[in-house]
Amino acid sequence: MRLSDLRGRKVAVWGTGREGRAAVTAIAAHGPADLVAVDDGGSTVSPPWDGFLATAAPLVTGDAGAQRLAAADVVVRSPGVPNTHPWLAELRRRQVPVTQGTALWMADHAARTVGVTGSKGKSTTSSLISHLLAAVDQPNVFGGNIGVPTLDLPAADLYVLELSSYQCSDLTDSPRVAVVTALFPEHLDAHGGEREYYRDKLNLLAHGPETVVVNGADPRLAAELGDRPVVRAGTPDTTQVAGGPDGTPWFHLGDQPLFPRAVLPLVGRHNEGNLCVALAVLDVLGVDLLARRDTLAAAVAGFQGLAHRLTEIVDPSGLTFVDDTLATSPYAAMHAIDAYDGRALTVIVGGADRGLDYTPLRDHLAEREITVIGVPDSGARIVAALDGLPKVRCEVTGDLVEAVRRARRVTPAGGVVLLSPAAPSYGRFRNFEHRSEVFAQAVRDTAD
Repeated sequence: MRLSDLRGRKVAVWGTGREGRAAVTAIAAHGPADLVAVDDGGSTVSPPWDGFLATAAPLVTGDAGAQRLAAADVVVRSPGVPNTHPWLAELRRRQVPVTQGTALWMADHAARTVGVTGSKGKSTTSSLISHLLAAVDQPNVFGGNIGVPTLDLPAADLYVLELSSYQCSDLTDSPRVAVVTALFPEHLDAHGGEREYYRDKLNLLAHGPETVVVNGADPRLAAELGDRPVVRAGTPDTTQVAGGPDGTPWFHLGDQPLFPRAVLPLVGRHNEGNLCVALAVLDVLGVDLLARRDTLAAAVAGFQGLAHRLTEIVDPSGLTFVDDTLATSPYAAMHAIDAYDGRALTVIVGGADRGLDYTPLRDHLAEREITVIGVPDSGARIVAALDGLPKVRCEVTGDLVEAVRRARRVTPAGGVVLLSPAAPSYGRFRNFEHRSEVFAQAVRDTAD
């Protein structure tokens, strides 16, 4: 379904955030017979629904909103509307077509798009792809889940999008190059379960992409994709990290060295994998990696890591404090912990408790010497899941500030204090930015 297909039809836009606002603006320009905006929260939305938006699509809330959705020819939902929402189940029962702004946009732009998803690494990888393409004289527009809604993107010859599982779920067109960085259980409450989450995430690949590029080191991806023909980055046939001419690790294309691993300023093996995926995407787009290796090395060296992802905070004590507040699953926390392998480590965990299984984290730490400090709400349950591990020292504190204060006392000189919540949401904080602000302020306030 394209935007042009909405002309003369009754359309309801469900959601009043940035995606809903972009959808109303785009759909209004295509002449629907009737256009309304629906919010399933209270009658007041923020920022206010006024001006052009209120004129183009009057806001309807409460039970009346559900009725307007059911009466529509097409419902355009925002990504924040979960697949488990009871109104959505009723729309499906009534066979009301439901789509999203990203799906409408993709129908017209798929052939010019690189779409990146993954349970971890999609933001960094998509940012790297856009950054490296620009460095080798391939201008592109970057957007999607990481920033600008697709329906607000300007015209371009090439797009790079970061796409969430929610955005992938309603796609009926795959991008020209579909990219998956990792796959593990995440957002299960919004998708209905692990199988449903994988289905929605991998819907990015379900509609005829020209090429699929995946992280070849991810075992769950390998199991889900089976023998499907894909480019498996991180393997000897494509882009990989292997011993270089000077005996240190280098990035390679096949057996040809490109540049030293030391050029990449991001820590952790998972970020090596992210760059391998990005380089593989450039390769399938026709960039001569060998001929442009010096340019690519300079661009990689200049890449700025994304905020709240293993962001190091300078501290006069000699400890390294690390903000990885976006590690909202046990698997993401495991990657962060591995990034500091070989250093004394205290990790602060906890957030909203949505019933995740922390057994994988327990198994991962079975032989690791580490201190774990739990904060509300899920910190106590995570600590309980680690009980009995011989080398793991655990405790629970009442808040993040006290956890930072405690971490200063128990972390050896030169060690790392890592905020890596291993929880799917932000608990007592407004959002991840607020949690990062509290963490950074606590680091400053507790410094000697």
